[in-house]
Amino acid sequence: MASADGAGESAGRVPLSIWDITPRHVDAPPVGAVSRPRELTILYRGPLASCDYDCAYCPFAKRRDSPARLRADREALARFTGWVAAQDFPISVLFTPWGEALVRSWYRTAMMELSHLAHVPRVAIQTNLSSRLTWLAGADLDTLALWVTYHPSQVTHDRFLARCRELLTRGVRFSVGVVGMPDQVEQARRLRAELPAEVYLWINAAEGHAYSDQEAAIWTAIDPLFDYSRQPHRSFGLPCRTGQTVVSVDGEGTVRRCHFVMQTIGNLYDGSALRALRPRPCPLPVCDCHIGYVHLEPLDLYRTFAGGLLERVPAGWPC
Repeated sequence: MASADGAGESAGRVPLSIWDITPRHVDAPPVGAVSRPRELTILYRGPLASCDYDCAYCPFAKRRDSPARLRADREALARFTGWVAAQDFPISVLFTPWGEALVRSWYRTAMMELSHLAHVPRVAIQTNLSSRLTWLAGADLDTLALWVTYHPSQVTHDRFLARCRELLTRGVRFSVGVVGMPDQVEQARRLRAELPAEVYLWINAAEGHAYSDQEAAIWTAIDPLFDYSRQPHRSFGLPCRTGQTVVSVDGEGTVRRCHFVMQTIGNLYDGSALRALRPRPCPLPVCDCHIGYVHLEPLDLYRTFAGGLLERVPAGWPC
């Protein structure tokens, strides 16, 4: 059985460092074989689907991955980070794991080393902040950022707040969020009151919950941008940056325009996906997740989150 940080899993069989990857691990088509994007944002989600928390609203609560799945995830991440390291154009990365990734050593290593690449302007990850934070000392904090979610049923307020204060002491850029469940209002209010104003606290609408105007006003008092999350956005036929400057990549290198459109547009490692990048209108009737609708052009959220798009920090916050 692996240790909490994955250190006991197949040591030496998969490179811990992207710098240790030999040429056979780096998937880079011949120069000139693939059109070079001006820039690219990648939402990466590998095979990992386990979490150390047991939130009632999450299907991956307390799920455990088999050793084989963990090995596959580690190998997939090594391949992906090796590919990013081999490129020569700006690439920003947001890790959006189904479970909690930072309890695994290979994600901490990937975050640190990607943060030091000159052509990576931002690397961020969604996390519950349950893992140790000492590894952040090895990262370039001008590049690395965290998208943190507070789950009041899983961690005490004081412990979570102490973790946030440690991030501030270390100089880490991050946002904090809460799922807008009715029974979490008071915890969210308390957290907003005790976090420094410089930390943005976002609220995600609970899936399947319809908010009355009165309820929405309560959450908006905590997060002035809650209205964007409150209701799904009509998206069919609207211009969206996904599929052009933003893509979703899985552990096999399969590329989709986003996590919510299952049609593939190519593979990252054979160059077919880069050749397929182009403007694409949204094919879905609605988009109800921040990591999707933030890229819808009519919402103009690139302006709202300028400089903090991947870590979900509004421009000029606090405002």
